Amino acid sequence: MKRRFLSHLLIVLMVSAAGLLALSASAADEAPDVLIKRLSTDMLDNIKADKAIQAGDMSRIIALVDTKIMPNVDFQRMTASAVGPAWRQATPEQQKRLQEEFKTLLVRTYAGALTQVSDQTIAVRPLRAAPEDKEVVVRTEVKGRGDAIQLDYRLEKTPGDGAGWKIYNLNVLGVWLVETYRSQFSQEINAKGINGLIATLTERNKANAKKG
Repeated sequence: MKRRFLSHLLIVLMVSAAGLLALSASAADEAPDVLIKRLSTDMLDNIKADKAIQAGDMSRIIALVDTKIMPNVDFQRMTASAVGPAWRQATPEQQKRLQEEFKTLLVRTYAGALTQVSDQTIAVRPLRAAPEDKEVVVRTEVKGRGDAIQLDYRLEKTPGDGAGWKIYNLNVLGVWLVETYRSQFSQEINAKGINGLIATLTERNKANAKKG
C-alpha cells in the first residue's frame, strides 16, 4: 500500500512539476519557484479533466509525457546521472537506447498512479537561491487527503534559444529518483555491462507492457 502511495506521489511530481510548457522569452525569465507553482497547478487541472488518463489509457499517458514533459526536462542529464560513470564509455547508440528504455520504464512504472489524482494541490516553499544561480532546488508539498508530502525538484537554467529552467532530478519524501536508479543500474552494469543494462530494461519494459 505504501509503495503504491509513493508511486502516486512520484507521478504527480513528474507530471505536475516536469510539465514545462513551451518556454517563451518571458517564461525564460520566470523565477523557478513561480514556474513550478504555475505549471503544477496547470498540469494537475489537465490530469483531472482528462477522462482517458483517469481510465488508464496508456496512449494518452504516453502522449502527455511526450508533449508536455520530455521536451522540457534535461532527460539526457537525468539518464546519464542514473547510469553513472559508465555513461561516458557508452556509444551514442547505447546512450540513445538507454534514454529510450529509461523513459519507458518511468512512464510504465508510474502511469497507473495518474488515475488516482483527485484533490491534490501544490504548496511551494520560499526559494533559497541567489539571482545568479544556474542550478536550484525548489521545495514543495503536495496537499490533499492525509499529511502533506515533501516534493523537491532540482532544476538547471539552460542558455540559448530554448533558455529556461529544466528539471533533472526529482525527490519524494527525501529520496532522489536519480540516486535510486543509479544504485540499481550500477549492479546491472557491474554484472553485465552497458548492453546488459539495456537488455534488462528492455525485458522489464516488456513485462510491464503485458501487465498493462
